[in-house]
Amino acid sequence: MRIDPASGFLDSATYLASPNCDARPGGAQPELLVVHGISLPEGQYGGGYIRALFTNRLNTRDDSRFQALDGLRVSAHLLIDRRGQLTQFVPFGQRAWHAGQSWFEGRSDCNDFSIGVELEGTDRSRFAEAQYDRLEQLIPVLQRAYPGIADDRVVGHCHIAPGRKSDPGPLFDWGRLHRRLGIRCPITQSPPGPPCN
Repeated sequence: MRIDPASGFLDSATYLASPNCDARPGGAQPELLVVHGISLPEGQYGGGYIRALFTNRLNTRDDSRFQALDGLRVSAHLLIDRRGQLTQFVPFGQRAWHAGQSWFEGRSDCNDFSIGVELEGTDRSRFAEAQYDRLEQLIPVLQRAYPGIADDRVVGHCHIAPGRKSDPGPLFDWGRLHRRLGIRCPITQSPPGPPCN
């Protein structure tokens, strides 16, 4: 697994371009990795709806639960599906629209300086082994390419938008991730604000 520094693409990911991105302000570099959880419809896996959402092709008439997503323009840099397969939507050098209103260590607008990684799943279900395996392979690759992403800068959406977002949820196994990566003092052990639930 390798990132091409010129293009910002991961060589082991399928690329599907999202229009929901723009330039990082002032040449900002990634300094934060945000782990998310998503499924469309909620709790259903394996369809193409997440990819459709991130590429503005979601037909909100396909499911009544999609009505709230009509006109929504969001993306992430990467999606890890239940099989551990990677899809990249936005080059790492660009700003994906994944975090929304957010803050980290006194800085707002985390999209400006973060990489967003979506895991296919929900707050109420356990993530798949293949997803943990892929995430554990991915994080060191991102940290080598972007040294600003220190161990204590691998966080959940819930940590940067407490009270507004809960993903990746209370069933996400931060302890496993920390053990596998040798992280000793992660912010995720004592998040700013409420726990991810």
